[in-house]
Amino acid sequence: MPSSSSSSVQQARQALADQLREIRLSAGLSAKELAARAGWHGNSKVSKIEHAIRPASAEDVRDWCRACGVSPQRTVELLAEQRAMAGMWVSYQRLNRAGLRQAQLSVRPVYERARLIRAYQSRTFPGLIQTAAFTTTTLEQVRIRQGVQMDDVAAAVAERMDRQRVLREGRRKFVFVLEEAVLRYRLTEPAAHAEQLAHLLEVMKLPSVSLGLIPLAADRVCNRPVEGFVLFGDEQVSVELVSGYLTITQPGEIEMYAREFNALSSIAVYGNAARELIAAAQEALN
Repeated sequence: MPSSSSSSVQQARQALADQLREIRLSAGLSAKELAARAGWHGNSKVSKIEHAIRPASAEDVRDWCRACGVSPQRTVELLAEQRAMAGMWVSYQRLNRAGLRQAQLSVRPVYERARLIRAYQSRTFPGLIQTAAFTTTTLEQVRIRQGVQMDDVAAAVAERMDRQRVLREGRRKFVFVLEEAVLRYRLTEPAAHAEQLAHLLEVMKLPSVSLGLIPLAADRVCNRPVEGFVLFGDEQVSVELVSGYLTITQPGEIEMYAREFNALSSIAVYGNAARELIAAAQEALN
């Protein structure tokens, strides 16, 4: 797993491990005694779980609680925490296992709940402001790279386009910050690229949207480019990594991403200055 995802996942894993260890100690059991009650061979599994070397599965948590005489209510609480921990990191292979449309559907609820969505991208256009043609190329490439057997690109594109209605519902605020390089990366064929650039100019007219671009010539000593991420209010952060999708829900880490977003947005340009950068990219494309 990439190092940029490991601290969040490891922190959640350790928090659950610490609770399980406390439960064992409160029950007066040694690691060997717990393993015997749970039906595990030896006590190495107990040690690995307590040191967060091995993530506890839902079955592990149930066995642990049963062996230590934990109340049903507390067991339910621990299982909920285990589910949250397990859901923090999802590889793209796993995310797309049921098809690309299902992957798009799975993230829709958080977009519909949030009233403030802030997105930063250093590599591509955020999904909420992509054209159908650009999304089609993107998802076709995902299907090829991930070896997705189901060919449901058209259905997945339709789902993403339908999700974009949140931009026009008037109940939300959106702030997008992109690196200028995104405007110039040739991620699709020229006609679709030109359409995507023109679409940005239309998106900028929406009262719910603020679009900032960080110029290539900006001073980046203190605000270097980072991986793309989306802040959904103060509920969660979704981070796009090379091999998977990281969901952060720890308040302290959400605040870190919020500070990073504010710092990046502070060196972006908006309004006419942003439109000039888009126009320059259009000219270069021609």
